[in-house]
Amino acid sequence: MILDTCALLWLAEGGRRFSRRTFLAIQSAPELRVSAVSVFEVALKNNAGELTLPAPVTEWFDTVVENHGLLVLDLDKTTCIRAAGLPMIHRDPCDRFIIAAAKIHACEVVTSDERFAEYGVTTLI
Repeated sequence: MILDTCALLWLAEGGRRFSRRTFLAIQSAPELRVSAVSVFEVALKNNAGELTLPAPVTEWFDTVVENHGLLVLDLDKTTCIRAAGLPMIHRDPCDRFIIAAAKIHACEVVTSDERFAEYGVTTLI
C-alpha cells in the first residue's frame, strides 16, 4: 500500500478523514509506503503558505515516517522512466511518480484522486 500525498497528510493528522475501511486497511497493511516525491509536494505547499506544519518540513516528514513505520520509496530511474511512459490521463508529475511506484511495487494507492484508478491501480479513500 502506498500513500498519495493527501493521504500522508491525513495520516499525520490522525487519520480521521479516511473511511473506516481504509483506516483499518492502513493499520493492517504489512508495509505502508510513501514516495519521496510526497515530501517535495509538502515542502512546496508549505513554502507557498498553503500548508502550515508544526515543525520544519524535514523534521515533520521524518517524524511522520518514524511514527507510522513508513517505507520511503526513492525516485529512482525505473520509477522516473515508468512515470514518463504513463498515458497522459494525469498531468501532475508528482502524482505520475506515485502511480508509477504503485505499478512497480504492485501496491494499492490511498488517495482521494479518482483519476489514479484510470491507470489500473487499485485505490482506497
